[in-house]
Amino acid sequence: MMDSVANYGKGLKLPTYHETRVTFLKKEVENMHFTLDKYKNEWKKIGCTLMSDGWTDNRERFITNFLVNSQKGTTFLKSIDTSDISKNAENLFQLLDSLVQEIGEENVVQVVTDSALAYVSAGEKLMEKRCKIFWNPCVAHCIDLMLHDIGDLPVHANTIKKAKKITFFIYRHIWVLDLMRKYTKGRALARQGVTRFATAYLTLKSIYQQKIGLRSMFASEEWAKSPYAKKSDGINVQLIVLSDPKFWPAIKFCLKCVIPLVKVLRLVDGDAKPAMGYIYEAMDRAKEQIRKNLNDVQRRYRPILRIIETRWELQLHRPLHAAAYFLNPKFHHDPNFVANEEVRVGLYEVIERMCPTTLERCRIDLQLEKFDKAEGLFGKEMAILTRTKK
Repeated sequence: MMDSVANYGKGLKLPTYHETRVTFLKKEVENMHFTLDKYKNEWKKIGCTLMSDGWTDNRERFITNFLVNSQKGTTFLKSIDTSDISKNAENLFQLLDSLVQEIGEENVVQVVTDSALAYVSAGEKLMEKRCKIFWNPCVAHCIDLMLHDIGDLPVHANTIKKAKKITFFIYRHIWVLDLMRKYTKGRALARQGVTRFATAYLTLKSIYQQKIGLRSMFASEEWAKSPYAKKSDGINVQLIVLSDPKFWPAIKFCLKCVIPLVKVLRLVDGDAKPAMGYIYEAMDRAKEQIRKNLNDVQRRYRPILRIIETRWELQLHRPLHAAAYFLNPKFHHDPNFVANEEVRVGLYEVIERMCPTTLERCRIDLQLEKFDKAEGLFGKEMAILTRTKK
């Protein structure tokens, strides 16, 4: 805006108070409604997802943002103060149900919330009333909970605690921070992830990458002559970096356990492509990679996979994920694709819920045969996919 004012030059006439509050505001509202109508038209054609995102404001009120997502993008619907209802399943159900009604039941494919118990109960109630709609927990939130549970394992908890001591000490003292940047060539230690617990592990990764720089810094003459080298917290951090025989191997072990999960988290939290058709395969690939990272030693990978599988079975193992995986041409037409019983059950549960009449399901069965054989329009889709790979 300031560039436009400067480009106009001397003599620019500012809008009046009335023009700003009435004329221009009305035009902006009309433009916004016009844009929103484009999104709404797409919701009617291919469906959409109602999503919730909660946060706490500076007055300690729990505010929930509701957004609608489709292939065209994500639009903000409204913000509601849910302080009094965030833990009441019945009230949450009434709220979600009213929002579905506002969007149009026929337009909503799924409702996504976090996996708190009240939301789980509200989601189940919603699915009972709205027979074609699915409720699913937020995948990013569930993976973050996996990382939280893994982070509670003794070796992970101790390693993260030591890493926090290092970053807290370095970033609290400007002189030490400047010295660290000198030895790490300006690279930071603290790394921001898409979730709280992903951040902890990304910081571990950053510390490990700067291992040589950190060890050189704490072994340097500059450090030894500084007053910080005489303080108790400085001595403790120096001992962790230079003399703790378990610290660096423990970081390497922790990263092998969780980096495959962090990659899945980036997939589901990104905007590059719709993640629904990739979640099922991505989780399988992550578990397999964790096994390989830990050299297929069961006593090492079993506690990690047990945590992942528990969360997956209780929260993430959903029919829509299985159906989306089955119908993703990238996987379905791969020579190694296997639609096991779990995947097919999920597919048919989705078909039965979304298409209640026998005639509709028969038509879908016929189309699935063509999809399997890549015939008709599905053949054209495969040709496009093949060219894209090349």
